[in-house]
Amino acid sequence: MHILVVEDNPSVSSMLELFFSKEGITGEFASDGIEGFNKYQQNDYDLLVLDWMLPGMDGIALCRKIREQGDQVPIIMLTAKDSESDQVIGFEMGADDYVTKPFSPLTLMARIKAVTRRSQKGETVDDQIQTKHFTINKTTREVQKDGTVIENLTPKEYDLLVFLLQHPKQVFSREQLLERVWGYQFYGDERTVDVHIKRIRKKISGGDQYFHTVWGVGYKFEEQAD
Repeated sequence: MHILVVEDNPSVSSMLELFFSKEGITGEFASDGIEGFNKYQQNDYDLLVLDWMLPGMDGIALCRKIREQGDQVPIIMLTAKDSESDQVIGFEMGADDYVTKPFSPLTLMARIKAVTRRSQKGETVDDQIQTKHFTINKTTREVQKDGTVIENLTPKEYDLLVFLLQHPKQVFSREQLLERVWGYQFYGDERTVDVHIKRIRKKISGGDQYFHTVWGVGYKFEEQAD
């Protein structure tokens, strides 16, 4: 695994560099947002770890800039900010996960494995999900709605979309979606799910018609009869 860490605290970078080497991970490090963006443009990475507060260009601006280019590389934010509004901002900018400082390397590693698990999974055969309006090719990770390709889904938005389409009409609570899609016991705010559903609805024409809120419970995917 090849990971870029953009972090201006030398102690944190040194800790992660040592831990990554023990885990067999190739880690590259940048100490400010501009340097981080330049490294990102010059290399291919399996995952990015971005500190929220960075000189030159902060982590949120860097995350947004990467997503604006259409790159769906998994992104984990590192931050001392732990309020609900801060987390929502991070997810709305396209981050896939959020780790609050101080943290242990083992905690970050669990998040890295969870975020990259599906995106690194190699499909050996053409594997499609087909519904009335949606087609998902799991080999290419291409999503179409009525023949139109849905652009700029983040890895976690894609995972959530796949899960819901694989379970039509089934209602899932936020806790169930966090466990089944995020792939680990999630200790953050349940609004993580709300933000991702909101972004999926925004990116898909008529998304509200397919991804339904079940008040007091959670969400479901259902295509109504025309």
